[in-house]
Amino acid sequence: MFPIRDHNPSGRTPYVVYALMALNVVVFLSYMPMLDESYRLRSFFEDWALIPYEFTQGSGQLGLVTSMFLHGGLMHLAGNMLFLWIFGDNLEDTLGHVGFLIFYLLCGLAAGGAQVLADPWSDVPMVGASGAIAGIMGGYLVLFPRARVDVIMIFIIFFKILPLPAWIMLGLWFGLQLFMGVLIDTDGGGVAYWAHAGGFIAGMLLILPTFLKRGGRGYWQETAGSPPHPEAHYEQTGSVIPIVRRRK
Repeated sequence: MFPIRDHNPSGRTPYVVYALMALNVVVFLSYMPMLDESYRLRSFFEDWALIPYEFTQGSGQLGLVTSMFLHGGLMHLAGNMLFLWIFGDNLEDTLGHVGFLIFYLLCGLAAGGAQVLADPWSDVPMVGASGAIAGIMGGYLVLFPRARVDVIMIFIIFFKILPLPAWIMLGLWFGLQLFMGVLIDTDGGGVAYWAHAGGFIAGMLLILPTFLKRGGRGYWQETAGSPPHPEAHYEQTGSVIPIVRRRK
């Protein structure tokens, strides 16, 4: 189950979202040849990723920023860019280009800090934009809890697209991060669940001044938690399950 689009069009071109996506892709392509050479990749990540143990010892602070633009593989990159594309444009529309960029970076820093606090002695490099993107999702939840998000449900041989309110989709996602963070060892079995949770909470907190400026609960009452503009409409597509007729 994962989102493919929302019904919340933005009123301005999200130049910062596009720039962040392009930067992440370019950086990934620059070291992509190392993916099949574990030693070189490990050495590269040791220089540029966030390593909690080194950070705790007072070094590697640059990795708190550079790790946001590194990814462990093509699917890791693609998944993060999909979430950034779906939810980022509306936050950029709300905060403005510069405000959104600052918001994004602060959420990424908070996410990295949360992972360091969760496992300060880990020597596992942390990479990925998902912490910063989780902050975008947290901000989106505060501003547009009832915006519809199309989620694709895949069941082995068929799929179904379901439009869900953002509070359900994002609430389930956040709950899963907390559940997995508690259930699995602090290194997340390779996934930085506490970075996701930390970024999400940071996004909710950082968006509060904007939310209050718009009227707080009064803004929710005015918009019923939906986007304050007409939503986008898409033709819903279900799965096509082949029918095999029995011969007589």
